[in-house]
Amino acid sequence: MPGALSEAGKGHLAMLCFSALVAGSFSLGGMAAPFIDPAAMNAVRFAIGASAMWALAAINGGIKRPVFAAPWRYVLLAGLFAFYFVMMFEGLQTAEPVSMAAVFTLNPALTAVFGYLVVRQVTTPWMALAIAVGAAGALWVIFDGSWTALRLFEIGRGEAIYFWGCLGHALYSPLLRKLSRGEPGSGFNAAILTAGALLLALWAWRDILATDWAALPGIVWVTLLYVALAATALTFLILRFATLRLPSAKVMAYSYLTPSWVILWEMALGQGMPQAMVLPGVALTAAALLMLLRE
Repeated sequence: MPGALSEAGKGHLAMLCFSALVAGSFSLGGMAAPFIDPAAMNAVRFAIGASAMWALAAINGGIKRPVFAAPWRYVLLAGLFAFYFVMMFEGLQTAEPVSMAAVFTLNPALTAVFGYLVVRQVTTPWMALAIAVGAAGALWVIFDGSWTALRLFEIGRGEAIYFWGCLGHALYSPLLRKLSRGEPGSGFNAAILTAGALLLALWAWRDILATDWAALPGIVWVTLLYVALAATALTFLILRFATLRLPSAKVMAYSYLTPSWVILWEMALGQGMPQAMVLPGVALTAAALLMLLRE
């Protein structure tokens, strides 16, 4: 059929949607964060996401015996995953979504380090250069384009908290690769989300019980459903679709689009534009994307 997208083209289109959905978590999360404890919110978010993934696994035959082998793996992976999201919502209480999204673009560099340490994945010189450009753009946004702030390393509390979460996220990816035993993807991820919900429920049970769920503002429920379904269950399907059609480096590259998408989300939600000084940093992260997409 003339004009039809190639399989690679479909993969790129899928990752554009993926990065836009992930960016929405930052903008909506920034609006909801002041009203609810991060651990309590993510415990419910993981429970909703797990329910959706188990339903998907039941439909596509992903519930098989190998999924239930060595459950300690899910506890370990879920601990890193849950830590990342709790730190994200904790950071959003004081940091701007665009700045948080810039911290997120450090993930490819952090993942490259952990990828080598855990599974001996080697980064090519071109990828290393692209990651360095993206990291420079991220630092520009984090420090608001101020050389003085960069020299003094004046980083905001929210960004610092979220950075620790990103370390957990970066370790999660190579560790998942190491611990996976070829189980169906839907069942494997459903088990991780279930373990995450249980861990967070044990950790934050007092906050969960103390929360007046019926009195929460609507933005909290919108955010909760969004991050559970769109930014968890749906992005898993998109990521799986794209990874079957694109090299892993090109899939990873789309994280560099997050700050740009967050700016659009902020404008759409009436939160205004970021300071002009951060825009060159956003441009550098976009340049890093183009470098990683290059053959």
